[in-house]
Amino acid sequence: MPYKPLEIATPNPVLSWAGHDLGSEELKMAKNVASLPFVYKHVALMPDVHLGKGALVGSVVATKDAIVPAAVGVDIGCGMMAVKTPFNASQLDGKLKKIRQEIEAAIPVGFNENKDIDKLANNWSGWQHFNELHRGVQDLKSKAMKQMGSLGGGNHFIEVCIDTEDSIWLMLHSGSRHIGNILAQCHISTAKDLAKMTNTYLPDPDLAYFVTASPHFHAYWRDLQWAQNYARYNRDVMMARFKKAIEKHLSGGKPTKPLLEVNCHHNYAEKEVHFGEDVYVTRKGAVRAQENDYGIIPGSMGAKSFIVKGKGNASSYCSCSHGAGRLMSRNKAKKHFTLDDLVAQTQGVECRKDSGILDEIPGAYKSIDEVMAQQEDLVEVVATLKQVVCVKG
Repeated sequence: MPYKPLEIATPNPVLSWAGHDLGSEELKMAKNVASLPFVYKHVALMPDVHLGKGALVGSVVATKDAIVPAAVGVDIGCGMMAVKTPFNASQLDGKLKKIRQEIEAAIPVGFNENKDIDKLANNWSGWQHFNELHRGVQDLKSKAMKQMGSLGGGNHFIEVCIDTEDSIWLMLHSGSRHIGNILAQCHISTAKDLAKMTNTYLPDPDLAYFVTASPHFHAYWRDLQWAQNYARYNRDVMMARFKKAIEKHLSGGKPTKPLLEVNCHHNYAEKEVHFGEDVYVTRKGAVRAQENDYGIIPGSMGAKSFIVKGKGNASSYCSCSHGAGRLMSRNKAKKHFTLDDLVAQTQGVECRKDSGILDEIPGAYKSIDEVMAQQEDLVEVVATLKQVVCVKG
């Protein structure tokens, strides 16, 4: 079987799909999480697992009667969206640079936001419940509305891809922007304060939690669901603009109907049934892969990406990896690689090739082929994509 139990002494076992041995810090983090009293059955580690804050990125944690906000992370609802278009690769000839410029003009990236509130964003039903959110974000409604339809920074991206049949796909990676981050920080801070007040033993302060019977849990769960919905809709708004930019160059502006749409979170928590019991499943850098679920597993910006269908593997809590996973930290990547390396590793991709994205160089990530080989029991590949345009946050 592709997974193996880690050889660590914990009340709950840790099953790992990683094809490599975990380092001492990673093992310690896995042990800390598996030692929490409310963890259900076991912890599952995906093939792209690496160090995170509190819990490993690439970990799936099922819990009973409690939830750990830091195990979800600060980019609540971060995930992917992909659309298969009716266009063919040959239609892109000579247009890649113009398309990249069109995307960059249509969608704010990094810390930028929209000058005006997008009509689609304004119509989102979630605004009706904004005043119910944590008081720490009540002055952020205008910013949240202007950021709806923006990409953000770090490893977020927008890509035009081509599959093995020469069909064009549109793909993007983003989350709940500033509002999701602040909501997460508010609740993580509350959880830590509660742990101190009640002298609750924690193997790591970042694993502070809320028990389901408490008002704190219900407040966090409400805000978590709101931010997850914001993140999903944010991807919808961006994709609508992205699609329009592509149609301008490939169909003379005529709207087209997508052949397939996938929109999935990979930093989130949901109520699910596993092994016959109701549990809270936290996927930190993992995608739900129930039977016939469509998912997206991107490689780095010089590698392949995959559209997959879940196999419903119970041992992984019906999950799979969320990407290639980092091989080295951002600072290490900046010290290790040069701009010449970046140019060489992104050959054939229309993208920025400057020092501002050196930390996102393909060499800073694990091999996506190796990651995929480790999860053949979790997903089947539906389409293999290669990017030709990449816009980074």
